[in-house]
Parts: sequence; structure tokens; C-alpha cells
Amino acid sequence: MALYDKPAHELHDLLVKREISAADLTRDVLARLDATEKEVGAYLTVLPEAAMAQAESVDKKIAAGEDIAFFEGIPGAVKDNICTKGIRTTCASKILENFVPPYDATVMTRLAKESPVIVGKANLDEFAMGGSTENSAYQTTHNPWDTARVPGGSSGGSAAAVAAGSAVWALGSDTGGSIRQPASFCGVVGLKPTYGRVSRYGLVAYASSLDQIGPVTRDVTDCAHLLNAIAGHDPMDSTSSPAEAPDFTAALKNDVKGLRIGLPAEYFVKGIDADVEKAVRAAIKQLESLGAEVTEISLPHTEYAIAAYYLIAPAEAATNLERYDGVSYGARVDGADVVELMTNTRSQKFGAEVKRRIMIGNYALSAGYYDAYYLKALKVRTLIQQDFTDAFQKVDVIAAPTAPTPAYKIGEMIADPLQMYLQDICTVPLNLAGLPGISVPCGYSAQGLPIGLQIIGRPFDETTVLRTAYAYEQSQSFHNDMARLGGARA
Repeated sequence: MALYDKPAHELHDLLVKREISAADLTRDVLARLDATEKEVGAYLTVLPEAAMAQAESVDKKIAAGEDIAFFEGIPGAVKDNICTKGIRTTCASKILENFVPPYDATVMTRLAKESPVIVGKANLDEFAMGGSTENSAYQTTHNPWDTARVPGGSSGGSAAAVAAGSAVWALGSDTGGSIRQPASFCGVVGLKPTYGRVSRYGLVAYASSLDQIGPVTRDVTDCAHLLNAIAGHDPMDSTSSPAEAPDFTAALKNDVKGLRIGLPAEYFVKGIDADVEKAVRAAIKQLESLGAEVTEISLPHTEYAIAAYYLIAPAEAATNLERYDGVSYGARVDGADVVELMTNTRSQKFGAEVKRRIMIGNYALSAGYYDAYYLKALKVRTLIQQDFTDAFQKVDVIAAPTAPTPAYKIGEMIADPLQMYLQDICTVPLNLAGLPGISVPCGYSAQGLPIGLQIIGRPFDETTVLRTAYAYEQSQSFHNDMARLGGARA
């Protein structure tokens, strides 16, 4: 097995034992990036010189006999809507084509304490608006398991990089499933933390009441370590929870005896892919065989989640994107006066999906329609939150598919936004309720495409989510499979 194939915890042990060097590891990952990037297109910016310089500094530290942090010297990727000081941050949009942030996002400041190697900035749907990474203004990212298919979105670049071996770990963001769905499509692990668990300071906002930064990794162990590195209260983010973050690695216990797992009827409805249902139900049976107790539950307002989400999120997006006016910062397209300047800038520099969501959002917030649409959506959001509150009186976690289908072909849904939106049915409710959820690989479709099991927890109970995911993962071997370009798996 090449070094790029190994999870971070194995690589950390090898570095500590001096069986490998950080420079050799980084060279291996960069070579893998060079070999795969033309077909995968996971990155918008690659930083080979900076990556090697960081790796060499870690090697000097090891040679001096100093202790190293868990991610020290281990190469990873950062989604390109997370601000990185001195490094271009585009949000995959032409309007931020040359934007170089003068500051780091809080997650980058926290991660810097671990001294990881940052390989580059990963591609995404423009401003994180999309579920396939086809909405990037620069390139379409391809799924490493089958390059004719999408990697999911909006964190498709992050998931594809980890799956392809051009990053050992990655950061993504999740507004309606944008970490979990790509993790499912690419056969990796992706966690959306509880809203407020991880600071949003320096995350370029899409929908401020829904966005969360989270880890994309090879396995659950790495996921827990990466969450340790980025979680915690941040005074720079008014929505950051004051709750102290626990040591998430303490949850990595191979024991689910007596754990109560809820199985929501609404997530196994007509239209779900047969291979997905088969794999997810088999995974739940496996958890049951490990000692968990499975109970049928109902989340009755799930059917309204997509409609509510696609009013709330675009409304917040329309407000957040008002700042891109061609005056303050970002790209500018000149006009005869300030109105024409703003009109030219926004019409020429925003992509079609971003414009669509701005128009939906402004319509929902407009006089005469606010009560009919946006206010009703907020009420439905409360009902969805109550569904979960009621369910967690009976169960400890909820298990469901991450996505209703495996990865679909590039171009298959891009012309039908409604069908694309419906792909979020299994993930969106968690964002509306602010809950933590993880996607772990649980099998393959008949075409050899990865399928993800989603485990949902109570607010701020990532530990039980990780415990469940870890116990399942350790009883299987799906997390050991690495994508091979063209669809064949190891």
C-alpha cells in the first residue's frame, strides 16, 4: 500500500516511529495528485512548494526529538470557501476569482496548532450551492470511483481528494448535506457537527443558520481527531456554542450493546434506489447483531423538509450575497453609473445556480410573500425540530441512508434543478434541526459505486454518533477500500 492510501492515524504512528518522513509522505501525496488531478479535478489551488516546506519543518522537529501533534506533517485539503490568509479563496465563483483573504478562518487558526501540511484548496459548487460540484465556475470535479459520475456536492472536491488519495484528510462545509452526500458518493467518512459546535468565522456564508464546517476523512478515527482539532467555542462567532467540546476520540469504543437505534419510515420511501436500501438495511442489521436495539420511528414532517429548506436557505443566501456588489471587494465589471456597475458585476460574475437561489430568496422575502412562504418555512422548521426531539425520547441515534441514490452521471441532473434538490431529502432535515450526522461507507451498488450509512444524533452528542459509526466500521472493511480511477475498486 502506498503512503497516500493510509489513514492519518497510521501515518502519524509511522512518523513518530521515524519509519517515514513528512517530506516523503508529502511527496507521495503530491505525486498522487499529479497522477489523478487531470481526471478528478479536485483542486482549484495547489500549493506544492508551501506543502514541502511545511513537511520539511516537521521533519526537523522530529529529528530534534520533539513530540508532534496528531495531524503534524500529514497532507490535507481545505474547501475553497474557508478563508486562508494569503491564499486565494474563490468559493468557485468568478466574483471572487482574485480574492486573497487577509485573515484565517478560526478552523484554520486552530488547525495550525497541529501543523498539518496544506496541499491546496478544494473545488466546490459555487458558493456551496449545489449537490454535484458541477456548478463550479472553474471546473467539474469527477468521482474517483467512476470519472463519468459526480462526486456529490457542494464539498465534492474535498471528498474526491480524500477518495483519490490526493489528500489524507479534508475540511468541508455542510448546509444541506454538503459534507455527508459527497462522503457517501465517494466512499469516505464525512461528519456534519451540531450547529454551533465548530466556528463559522471565516467560512464564506451561504445560509448562516444552516452552515457548518466539518471533517472529511478515510475513517472514523481520523474524523474524531479532526473534529478535536477544529471544535470549540469562538468569541468571533456569535452563533458558536459556549459548550465545552469533549475529547471525541474517547467515543471510539467498539461497543454498541444496548444502544437504541431509530429507523425512520420516512427515509425508506418509494423512489429510493434498491441497492441503497439493501446496503443500509444490511448495515442496520449488522449493528443489531453487535448488540444495538433497533426500533421503527416516525419523523412525520420529513416530506416538507425540502420545500422549507429551499425557502430558508435561498432567503439567507440572497441576504448574504448582497455584499458582492462590485464596490467593496471582489470582481468588478464597470458600468456608466453605480447601478449599471452593480448590475453588470452580478449578472456576469455569478453563475446560473447562484442567481436562481438569489431570485428565490428575494421573492420569498418580498412584501406580500414573506408570510406566505418564508414565515411558513420557519414554522415547518420548528415542526421538523420537534419531530427529532420526540424521536430522541425513545432512541439514542437514528440510522438512515445518506443519499437516496449512489453517484449519478455528470450532466444527468444539472438541467433539472428540482430533481437535484430532491437528492437532499435524507440530509436537509438535520441542517434544519441543527443536529450532528455522519456518513460512513456501508456497501456498493451493482455498478461498484459506494453507498453511505447516515447516523444522526442529539444536539451536541457527536460522541454517540462517532461511537456508533466506529463500531459499525470496525465490523466491516469498506473504509479500507480506496477508489481506483475508472470505477474499479481495490
